[in-house]
Amino acid sequence: MSLHFSVLASGSSGNAFYIGTNNTKLLVDAGLSGKKIESLLNEVNVDPHDLDGILVTHEHSDHIKGLGIMARRYNLPIYANAKTWQAMEHSIGKVTTDQKFEFGMETVQSFYGLDIESFGVSHDAAEPMFYAFHYEGKKVAVLTDTGYVSERMKKTIENADALLFETNHDVGMLQMGKYPWNVKRRILSDLGHVSNDDAAHAMMDVIGDQTKKIYLGHLSQDNNMVDLARMSVEQRLKENGFPVGEALQLENTSPVKPTPILHL
Repeated sequence: MSLHFSVLASGSSGNAFYIGTNNTKLLVDAGLSGKKIESLLNEVNVDPHDLDGILVTHEHSDHIKGLGIMARRYNLPIYANAKTWQAMEHSIGKVTTDQKFEFGMETVQSFYGLDIESFGVSHDAAEPMFYAFHYEGKKVAVLTDTGYVSERMKKTIENADALLFETNHDVGMLQMGKYPWNVKRRILSDLGHVSNDDAAHAMMDVIGDQTKKIYLGHLSQDNNMVDLARMSVEQRLKENGFPVGEALQLENTSPVKPTPILHL
């Protein structure tokens, strides 16, 4: 009876996360084509026919691009809060009424012993929220697409066994990069994305004795690099006494390749 997961894809071009137990298998977001999501699931030996549903974080296209396709093809229920449903319905095509389920913010729903806790984040979407998963004393938390990490968010995700945590951009690269100023301002705002340095600061408040893996996620293709994100976070954590490379491992994610399934 294990809680297990894979970061199927993470980045500005598309996001999908798989999590399961012996009793249930779920997707969090479907931000790539249906064909690509199927391929990513197959790479980690998960049959899409075995999925039990899709949880949605928010309506941006890099999180819902393949949502309607996957739901129709595999007759999957979709879970999202009311404002997200309103914002995305016109983008996902027709899904039947019996596939539409509401998952309110700051609530807990149970799926065959897997307790899923939703929590709000600060992002320029209708009502964005992410999830912490609890099963048999183990905890996995997913947090990307937020302009800052509040104390309430930290409380929800603290001491997770494993975390997917946003390290979207390097501030210097973003400031010197090709984006127009209004886009840079949006990314740097409280409704944008967390930088490498801000992520490292927040991690220091949520890493606990149980925390063994942190996956660095949602890296910008233009304003970050895998090695830079990892170096920035690792250096800051080590400076503050965290056992990176020993009891605590940092893991890279990719927009095109899944992480190996981790069993907790």
